[in-house]
Amino acid sequence: MAKAAASELQIRIISGIAMIAVALAAVWAGGVFFWGLCALLAVLMTIEWAQMARASRWQVALAVLIAAGLMLSAIDFVDPAKLVAFQDRLIAQSVDLIGLGAILLAVISFRARLGAGLLYAIPPAVALVFLREQPGQGLLLTLWTLVIVWATDIGAYFAGRTIGGPRLAPKLSPNKTWAGLIGGMASAAIAGALIAWQGGLPAFCWMAGAPLAVAAQMGDLFESWLKRRSGVKDSGTLLPGHGGVLDRLDGVVPVAVLVSACVAMGVI
Repeated sequence: MAKAAASELQIRIISGIAMIAVALAAVWAGGVFFWGLCALLAVLMTIEWAQMARASRWQVALAVLIAAGLMLSAIDFVDPAKLVAFQDRLIAQSVDLIGLGAILLAVISFRARLGAGLLYAIPPAVALVFLREQPGQGLLLTLWTLVIVWATDIGAYFAGRTIGGPRLAPKLSPNKTWAGLIGGMASAAIAGALIAWQGGLPAFCWMAGAPLAVAAQMGDLFESWLKRRSGVKDSGTLLPGHGGVLDRLDGVVPVAVLVSACVAMGVI
């Protein structure tokens, strides 16, 4: 039993390192490379959502087609000149298209839940592209955002395993504890402040780590609720030791959207 647990942890660590390496390479490259990764992840998230909703093949195909079209429309964010000159217009256009795409999918498929899946999968992907292409500090802002989520997951995992204690939300996720939440908040606060300090990010970024860690954990709990409602342990099997793409990006979903909203409103 102990050997199996150690082997599972080893697979989880190796797989996690590989995923982080791919993410960092794409963030560093930026442009169409990062957009391409975000588009791929958005489509994979849409597929997993549709499968958990027990959609038929044609419904999954329709969801993928609309998701890909929405991500293709977001490629305008990759053009620095357009982003600087028309940022507000691009944001409004993206919000409108995602809303229309979700309504279209829900109506044609007769499944409101599939439309909700687009509202879950597409905004964080577009938000990350928007962050990465910000003039000047786009690379650092994107890294800061992702590191906060990673630090939350790592801190919560080890604090929860080491300290244990009262459960955070036993009906949704029996393994999550209040100690894990506090450990995740502490890790995110430290990691976020260090990156903000070293990179010269605005003062807001020095203090936002812990609150964003709470958002990441809420995203995790929401995805746990989705899986319980669907009667599955993991959203998929694509990522060894981690389950599906939704399982890995549940914390990124709210954090990416919140950070990009702060940037759009001039808070950051």
